[in-house]
Amino acid sequence: MSTENSKFKDFNFAEGELLLINKPYKWTSFDVVGKIRNSLKPLKLKVGHAGTLDPLATGLLIICTGKLTKQIDTFQAEEKEYTGTLILGATTPSFDMETEVDETFDISQITNEQIYSATTQFTGDIEQYPPAHSAVKINGERLYVKARLGEEVELRKRFVTVPAFEITRIELPEVDFRIVCSKGTYIRSLVSDFGKALNSGAYLSKLTRTRSGNFLLSNSFEVNELVNYIRSKKEEAKPATEEA
Repeated sequence: MSTENSKFKDFNFAEGELLLINKPYKWTSFDVVGKIRNSLKPLKLKVGHAGTLDPLATGLLIICTGKLTKQIDTFQAEEKEYTGTLILGATTPSFDMETEVDETFDISQITNEQIYSATTQFTGDIEQYPPAHSAVKINGERLYVKARLGEEVELRKRFVTVPAFEITRIELPEVDFRIVCSKGTYIRSLVSDFGKALNSGAYLSKLTRTRSGNFLLSNSFEVNELVNYIRSKKEEAKPATEEA
């Protein structure tokens, strides 16, 4: 594999590398970490991610190795940007496509102007509750575990900042959007609240993280692309076998 592409270089994973990964659909963030960690064996290195993406989301995931894992909190705190699609006129318990539709609404009277106008309620400093089906921990247990068991949980309100919420396409029931937001913002919750603001319902059908701080999805690796490159460099580093 050519190293002319600026993404590829002689990595120093022990000293610390920041890797931009395009997380595949239905992979967890931990799946990506595990894949990268396994490709680095037999090196025993710390590998972690900055900013979890839901399994049904795709896009930019920052992976840190070695000494750079100490800076994960710094990278995680940076502003994020997403593009996605919501379905207007229906809800699901998880606020996305992980669970089945549980309620539908008539959207025939909702106008494009109303959809554009509703975004103003969700820009600036806003408050929201995390989805019951989320990785937030309550008393040491993740909410999605309790939700899948049918247990009720007390959700805690959080304050987030949304500098930009832009509607980019309306083809009902689908609505495309772009959102810029602070750390800790749940796009699923924002979508659910957006549906309520239109006296209807909404759930997330597609989400891609396109930016985290100054790091862009366009500069990211595909998981297998990076893994294959790491393995190729390990092969190159092996001493040549002497002929008998």
